[in-house]
Amino acid sequence: MHDTLLFYTKGAEWLFNTQYEPLPIKTADSWYRNIETETGRRFNKADLTAAKGGGDTSYEWKGVRPPVGRFWAYSKENMERMDAEGRLVYSGSGRPYMKRYLDESRGVSLQSIWTDISMLRGIQSTGDQVERLGYPTQKPVALLERILAASSNEGDVVLDPFCGCGTTVHAAEKLGRAWIGIDVTHLAIGLIEKRLRDAFPKVAFTTHGVPQDLAGARDMANRGRADKNYYFEFEKWALSLINAQPGNLSKKGADKGIDGNIYFGKTSRAIVSVKAGDNVSVAMIRDLRGVIEREKAEIGVFLTLTEPTKPMVAEAAAAGQYIDKDDDRPVPRIQIVTIEDALKLRDRAVHLPLARGDTFKKAAREEDRSAQGKLDL
Repeated sequence: MHDTLLFYTKGAEWLFNTQYEPLPIKTADSWYRNIETETGRRFNKADLTAAKGGGDTSYEWKGVRPPVGRFWAYSKENMERMDAEGRLVYSGSGRPYMKRYLDESRGVSLQSIWTDISMLRGIQSTGDQVERLGYPTQKPVALLERILAASSNEGDVVLDPFCGCGTTVHAAEKLGRAWIGIDVTHLAIGLIEKRLRDAFPKVAFTTHGVPQDLAGARDMANRGRADKNYYFEFEKWALSLINAQPGNLSKKGADKGIDGNIYFGKTSRAIVSVKAGDNVSVAMIRDLRGVIEREKAEIGVFLTLTEPTKPMVAEAAAAGQYIDKDDDRPVPRIQIVTIEDALKLRDRAVHLPLARGDTFKKAAREEDRSAQGKLDL
């Protein structure tokens, strides 16, 4: 089971940076057997002769000349410099060798089969615990870092036209590349935005093609009324605002009144119902209440584009409060959240006890880098 990476170039000029992996322990132990007394650094003794000469390479060095038929590999000036730096070591006969330190070794150049990067498994190991975000086709950041390091330099522009949960743009931001990511689903776009802000708190980017305000949300909802599939994208976008996971990613079959889920505490769940229509009613709140009772969920969230009516607010209040056994702060059992509030507050628009924030898991915070500049392409 493997993937094949294909490397294409547009023209005759192209870039490829050879990547290296650490020397195997067995190789390091056999090659670097000498230890420098002053520093404790391990080194091997490299031959200082060459088969072909060039310039002044037949000189005598501290009473020693190269063997017959060979030449010094370095000029006398360079030999003097290395000697002054303490990088020469001598055999019993006085022949010089150059110290090559283990800690300066680039390692072994990578070949076409990579076995040192682990896949992200469904059962997470300790190393995957933070990186695994819950997106089904997610790839390890280390894999994309290697690909980008090999095929681009810092400051270059990286394009991922099918960016999924954003591993490529995450790696590009981490390595100091500019980037453009494209995806057709609002689920992916919402996840990428959250991932980038979690990993790089000072990151700067512009998202195109998704609503930025209430007018944009209404326009998207109106288009969704004419196209059922597009309406599902509105749902996914709306759910992403409050960090909720779609209840049925494929939307095949009935959703049973569950448009999304937010998980909190150890095993607790909030069910989300999304409404994009102009007409909302108290019956919809009763329906949501019935769903959370049927599903034995703790909380229901009614996410609406249209302002709720007073009877709806009263019906939600009548559902009472929920108090988690591990958190004595009560929160409303039925919560009505408008899209306008969600645009302003994001996941803070929903009140949950012991909020985990890992419906899609939080990306680990990366070392701070300069924020990406705007790409006017």
